[in-house]
Amino acid sequence: MSSWVERVAGCGYDIDHLPYGVFSPGAGRPRVGVRIADSVLDLAPLRPSSNPTWGWIDDATSLNPLLAAGPAAWTQLRDRVTAALSDHRRRADVEPHLYPLSEISLHPCFQVADYVDFYASEQHAAAVGRLFRPDAEPLLPNWKHLPVGYHGRSGTIVPSGTPIVRPCGQRKAPTDPGPTFGPTRRLDVEAELGFVVGAGSTLSHRLSTNDFASHVFGVGLVNDWSARDIQSWEYVPLGPFLGKSFATSISHWITPLAALQAARVPPPPRSTPLLDYLADDPAQPWGLDIALSIEWNGTTVSRPPFASMYYTGPQLLAQLTANGASVRTGDLFASGTVSGPKPDEAGSFLELSDGGRREIPLAGRVRRTFLEDGDTVTIRASAPAAGGGRLRLGEVTGTVLPALC
Repeated sequence: MSSWVERVAGCGYDIDHLPYGVFSPGAGRPRVGVRIADSVLDLAPLRPSSNPTWGWIDDATSLNPLLAAGPAAWTQLRDRVTAALSDHRRRADVEPHLYPLSEISLHPCFQVADYVDFYASEQHAAAVGRLFRPDAEPLLPNWKHLPVGYHGRSGTIVPSGTPIVRPCGQRKAPTDPGPTFGPTRRLDVEAELGFVVGAGSTLSHRLSTNDFASHVFGVGLVNDWSARDIQSWEYVPLGPFLGKSFATSISHWITPLAALQAARVPPPPRSTPLLDYLADDPAQPWGLDIALSIEWNGTTVSRPPFASMYYTGPQLLAQLTANGASVRTGDLFASGTVSGPKPDEAGSFLELSDGGRREIPLAGRVRRTFLEDGDTVTIRASAPAAGGGRLRLGEVTGTVLPALC
């Protein structure tokens, strides 16, 4: 299907993508929109006046009302937007509601309810295990039986472009006589994919892997910034805390699951059988062929493949609710660091630098192990599109500012 919007073909934001975000034109109030090429379509004028169930569009300043509306409404709205942008007869009516990206401001696109971060890459988990526990097996005994995760801080999730202040905390190197307090010396990134919950569930009701598309609206790129020295000192025995909770960046644009049908692939083979509640439907695979890239001060240093992830989005959702915990509209659960089997496919600088022992070359003969003040990291991604070519997920970027301690 083609669109009448100019310069749309091959741009990554074609008619078969249509990610959602929140924007304001000039000094106007925030409103919900859909990106097409280098423009944003205001959804409010597309509301059918005869259907009161769409009234939320007029006043919405976040995606949450759409998320809560459920999968039938998601499909109806996507069909309506697709028709408006593909029917040349409607161009004169719709085009006045397109705003160039250069003339708008972007806002956080949804109100985050809860945040859970998983650890779904075997390559990343094994690499971190070798670095943090050099005298033990890289993977702990439970890792291939369940998706390991931790509960994060929703209040520290920030939109792409927000500066990241270097965090402070306790850190202790193996050779130090005791811990000290101060700015992290090992500030890192984690390139991840985040899943945004739309329709919630009730307490004590477990969701299965088959419930994934009924409850998850879409995905966005995530950078789970990490202070590795703070993390390594604090994480035994309860896991990540202050080394993770200072900031997590997310894209301004959420790609609906409907746009990722062509990207669905089987997950990697698993050597250990999973319990029934985590079983995949081989006829409906939810591995995703999404290619990520990490740019450090403009230099691409890694290209992690999401298709290598051991656990899929449906399995993460099933584990999240396995004890009867509910999910709410606006919940965000992330994949954990995306890392592949090759040296240039690591999703963190901890892995790329071999725990700080190997310098990473950047432009201008600069070499780094971990982030310094003023450094900028941008994560991008693309996936196969239904109409051929590739769609581009909204990027996530951030620049490091000096510590305040």
